[in-house]
Amino acid sequence: MSTLIVLGMQWGDEGKGKVVHYLAKQADYVVRYQGGNNAGHTLIYENKPFVLHLIPSGILFRKKYCLITNGVVVDPEALKEEIYILKKKGIFVTGRFFISEQAHVILPYHKLIDVILEKGDVKIGTTKKGIGPAYADKVKRIGIRVIDYLEKDVFEDLLEKNLNEKLFILKKSKINILKLKEKILKDHKELSKLIKPFVADTSLIIENAIAKNKKILFESAQGTLLDLDFGTYPFVTSSNPIAGGACLGAGVGPTKINDVLGVVKAYATRVGEGPFATELLDNVGEFLREEGGEYGATTGRPRRCGWFDAVAVRFSVRINNIKHLVLTKLDCMQSLKKIKICIAYKYKNDIYKEFPASRTIQKYAKPVYEEIPGFNKRIKGITKFDKLPINARKYIKRLEQLIGVSIDLISLGRKREEIIEIKKNTRWF
Repeated sequence: MSTLIVLGMQWGDEGKGKVVHYLAKQADYVVRYQGGNNAGHTLIYENKPFVLHLIPSGILFRKKYCLITNGVVVDPEALKEEIYILKKKGIFVTGRFFISEQAHVILPYHKLIDVILEKGDVKIGTTKKGIGPAYADKVKRIGIRVIDYLEKDVFEDLLEKNLNEKLFILKKSKINILKLKEKILKDHKELSKLIKPFVADTSLIIENAIAKNKKILFESAQGTLLDLDFGTYPFVTSSNPIAGGACLGAGVGPTKINDVLGVVKAYATRVGEGPFATELLDNVGEFLREEGGEYGATTGRPRRCGWFDAVAVRFSVRINNIKHLVLTKLDCMQSLKKIKICIAYKYKNDIYKEFPASRTIQKYAKPVYEEIPGFNKRIKGITKFDKLPINARKYIKRLEQLIGVSIDLISLGRKREEIIEIKKNTRWF
């Protein structure tokens, strides 16, 4: 048995796609266990940026099996587009890509509701892909699963009930409900045929793979601080990106998970609304955005940028029982003369060294910073840790001290080869 979870330690966009792409060479199976096409994993394929939103990053390796499991919400239209894009690049998915029959589907009315809700009093800053409304239906026990989508009579009955249940809110979009229903049914004929060959009992596939001692890589979307239970609620995603979410989201017992690898950016970023204690609304924040190409892979929205928050990352380490970290985008900080690290929060007269649950403290707390010298030297292309500038190495060591976990891999670019292995020839499986 050899299983590994890869997940983000901040608010997403940490570089998980590249890390999974890097590790997939060692794996036999790559598994997505939560989220939907609101995620954007940017990879370099044939020297060009390539973004996957739904299908696991491992699909670019032709002999790997890729699974979308029950914890994911699947937009059949988005899936069709992604399969088509892969096919155009000569990457065929038939026979090695599977979708859980128990995953829930996203339909056009979910996206309409997402847009309507974002115009309300509480703006979350969603991608408007229908993710939240689809998960809401799942929790309300009115959702439509992939297996239901494939059974024509069952689907039509559930569709009718769902549209009636959502009639009040859909009227706000000024959409003709009858025409909406007709379009969904028309598209269903093609889309159900498209996805049928890929539908399977993915939990059983994983169980059989484990029994054969295959190497399984579980790929999270978003980040720990966007987790529905442990993130900066209510400015969170609608599922559980944390390590525990892999068990529920893929139908795997907790004792069958061997290890968890966290991915953390050398600074912090966030997309959308929500508290962000170390956010930089100055030229340094703008510098990090441009150097790091900090624009959403799914929406294109500029990401908010800030200093590294050790309080938040230490919380993520505890929640996920992290023992190893990957540090990404260190090269994007190479021209900064001074670097700050948040080591605590201050609210009124109190100092907080642990991540607070209070909305008020999260929103109004000020970061307590430690300042260290920067490293004004180009580091992109360096392949050995001891060749990094001394101040870069000091920064890494200080982060390790503050969060209590070793940094074993350092990413210095988007290509999968641009990684420093601090511990050479580490086998993750």
